[in-house]
Amino acid sequence: MIGFIGKIRRRIPLGWLQLSHHKGRFLVAISGVAFADLLMFMQLGFQSALFNSATRLHKSLQGDIVIFSTQARNFTDMSTFTRRRLYQAMNVPGVKSVDAVYANTIKWRNPQTKNRNNLLIVGFNPDQKIFDIPAVNSQIHKTKLPDNLLFDTKTKGEYAEIISQVKQGKSVTTEVERRTVTISGLFTIGSSFGSDGHIMTSEQNFLRLFPRREAASVSLGVVKVKPGKDPKVIADALKTHLTQSDVQVLTKEEFIVFEKNYWQKASPIGFVFGLGTAMGFTVGVIIVYQVLSTDVNAHIKEYATFKAMGYRNLYLLGVIFEEVLILVISGFIPGMSVSIGLYALTRQATNLPVFMTVLRAIQVLILTFVMCMISGMIATRKVQSADPADMF
Repeated sequence: MIGFIGKIRRRIPLGWLQLSHHKGRFLVAISGVAFADLLMFMQLGFQSALFNSATRLHKSLQGDIVIFSTQARNFTDMSTFTRRRLYQAMNVPGVKSVDAVYANTIKWRNPQTKNRNNLLIVGFNPDQKIFDIPAVNSQIHKTKLPDNLLFDTKTKGEYAEIISQVKQGKSVTTEVERRTVTISGLFTIGSSFGSDGHIMTSEQNFLRLFPRREAASVSLGVVKVKPGKDPKVIADALKTHLTQSDVQVLTKEEFIVFEKNYWQKASPIGFVFGLGTAMGFTVGVIIVYQVLSTDVNAHIKEYATFKAMGYRNLYLLGVIFEEVLILVISGFIPGMSVSIGLYALTRQATNLPVFMTVLRAIQVLILTFVMCMISGMIATRKVQSADPADMF
């Protein structure tokens, strides 16, 4: 082992010397790898923000199982089903409680700028804790008053003045669905790709905003199981009991996966982000190949000389892959650094949860290594075929 380490230390770093000899070309190569990494970081970051923002309400549900319409596509397009199914669910052994949730998108008029946003409004019984959001649970009683709502402070748009007035206890009114409403409290969730923000209110206020909506038509049923009961087992029992074809039953975890699957597979946004990542990878392969191919062509006679001196192809390939590793590390660091800055800029501009994670950094590092290895494998074909007799 010590002999092997000593051999490595005595080895001349030809890969580094060849890359650094042409500094301009080396900087272009680093920039190309960094740009490819930046593309992959941004696309994967947006994709992660898409999933995280779309499932924040799901994760905050204080329930073990959900019941919703078979026509539902995602939380912003839940469709409705009869409330009778919730009463039927109460007859299943192991079910502790079932609460109704109403959800719909609305056109919200910004009291400050008079612009309109698409918000997701959620209505439920204010005497029940449906969501694990402390700010909602401590203020939801205010929505027992007619036309009173709780407003999401992270809603996309200019709301600093409105939020400040509400915090000072001042009355702030606006127009929703041709009805004047009062913002009586604040909470924080954030925008998503499906809505610019959220509103929480009582089920009675929700129905006032949608007079054509019947109280018997609900969007979601939140089921809590009795202590010690397995939600998966109870969910299977509910599926057997609710034999009607108008509802589906999922555990909370399955409901989160259901939402992610929609945005990843059924929504064009998910496809675009996946395509963007693939394009970044492809761009990186092309750029690194061009750099390595140019380097090989420039030193093809030197490689042929090494072969004439008795060096095997394996040694020469090691030189190329040394260059690959140098490009991976040299391009990854600036690519990740710029991505962190752009993540912060995106969070500030959109309120989307775009953060750098260790897992994503490792993922992009592996992709960068694979990307450069593919380029290196293509570029080494000319080295392997180099014949000293043809060169001199």
